[in-house]
Order: sequence, then C-alpha cells, then structure tokens
Amino acid sequence: MAAESPEDGEGSYLLEQRIRYGYDRPVRRLRHRLMVVPPAVHGGQRRVGHGLTVSGALASVSETSDPFGNQITELGAPVVEEWIEFRAWALVVGRSPGGVSVMAPGVVADDRLLATTALTRPDGELSGVARELAAASSSALDLAERICGWTRHSLTYGHGVTGVHTTAAEALAGRVGVCQDYAHVMLAVCRAAGLRARYVSGHLIGEGGSHAWVEVVVTDPSGGDADRTVAVAFDPTNERRADRGYFTVAVGRDYADVAPTSGTFEGTGPGLLSARKRLTPADPSRHPAAS
Repeated sequence: MAAESPEDGEGSYLLEQRIRYGYDRPVRRLRHRLMVVPPAVHGGQRRVGHGLTVSGALASVSETSDPFGNQITELGAPVVEEWIEFRAWALVVGRSPGGVSVMAPGVVADDRLLATTALTRPDGELSGVARELAAASSSALDLAERICGWTRHSLTYGHGVTGVHTTAAEALAGRVGVCQDYAHVMLAVCRAAGLRARYVSGHLIGEGGSHAWVEVVVTDPSGGDADRTVAVAFDPTNERRADRGYFTVAVGRDYADVAPTSGTFEGTGPGLLSARKRLTPADPSRHPAAS
C-alpha cells in the first residue's frame, strides 16, 4: 500500500516490525492475530500508509477492527514446516500536543473504562490509595497527575519478575515490574477513584520494544472549552505526559485487549518467538517498504 503525503510541518515516522515464530516440527492449522498496525487516526496522530508481508508459509490475511477501533490482522496457515515471519510497516504523522486527544462521545461514556478487569482489579491497598489521592485532589486532572506520580514511586523497574498475566495487585505487592505493570497499577487506582482510563500499547522513539502507558478521560485541561472531554496520556513508568515521541498502536481495558501477537496451532510444542521493532524519522516522499 502506498503512502499519502503528509501536510507540511508534520513530523513523519516509520514504524517497522518483524515477528518470527520457529517450530521444531511442522505445525498445522495456525491461526494468528496481530495488533501491530496503528489506527487510521488517534488524537493528533494519523496513519498515512501501512503494509504487511508474510514469509515461510502460505497464509491467508484479512484485516478487521475491534470495538475499541484497533486495527487487527487475522492470519491463517494450513501448515508451517519450520517457521513463519510477519513484517509490518506503518508511516505515521503528527502527534497529540501535551498528550491530549479529543474523545469521541461514545468513548467518553464508555463504562468499560471504569470497570475493573482481571488484570486491574484493586485490592485493599490499591482501593485505599485511590481514596487518599482523590481526597487530596482538586480536579480530575490533578488526581490523574497524582496517581501517575504515586505509581512511578511505588514500583521499581525490573525485567523477569512479572509476566503478561501478573495483576496490578501482584505487581504492587512485589514492588517491581515493567511498563505494562506500571500501566495496570495506574489503571486500577484511576478506576477505583472514579476516573475512566484505558491502557495504551505503542512505541517510544529510541526504544527497541513496545511500550505501555495510560490515557485518562478528563475535562479539557486547557480551559478553553469546559464542555469538551479529552484523553490525557500519562506514562507512569517515566512519570510524565506521553506526548512527543509516543505513538499509539492500540487501546483497551488492559494488556489482554491489545496483545501485539497471539494465536493457536496444532502441534507438539510451543513456537520460539523473536521480534524486532524500530521507530525512526521517515522521508514521506519515499515508499517506506520495511527492510
């Protein structure tokens, strides 16, 4: 798919991803779901081109979307002899200034963003923190800022201790985690305090892998339109707004809604996954085929 030309003055970035599964023995009836292509529009971010190639096996490919508006690629392969590889690219332009995005009316009223999930269910400590921070806050935005800061100082960043099934309460009890744990803890406190919030999966310029942060629904913090509701993006891992250099791929209630890669197959053992991701400034005049 060719890329459009972005408007003058918009920053252009190329997101390239390679995902490869290797198998000791042939597998059959592979069904795979990828959530690696950014949405057409998210706040000030716009996708102007994207593509996907599959190698290693004959596969059918189709694109669809979920109730959150995320772009999903569904793949099916009757047989994979040794390996299958997915290469995706997307050209994105623009950003959401200050991490603020105008919300569609349907999203503003979405009670799924208030409901607890298996990964974000608060325990007594998280619920208590939510009450304390809410009592000390002067506004929804102030509350969100306080929760972001509290989360950052309540965990120590560390690999290999938590996994994709670790809950917010478990991560907080261990006082250690990675970006998805920081996001789950912040989500748990936000929702317990009555703030609608959603999990964001995406990329940060300069990082080799995916990153996770949180969008909180509040009244327009600019004060220009008291009736306008927006999503303000916070990165609790780094205790800052997720604005410049952050690019959204998918949003949901928690990580389970936005896992970049998932699927099933018939065979004798798990596949060996390897992945490479890169987000770099791009020349929009050149077709951005993934290398």
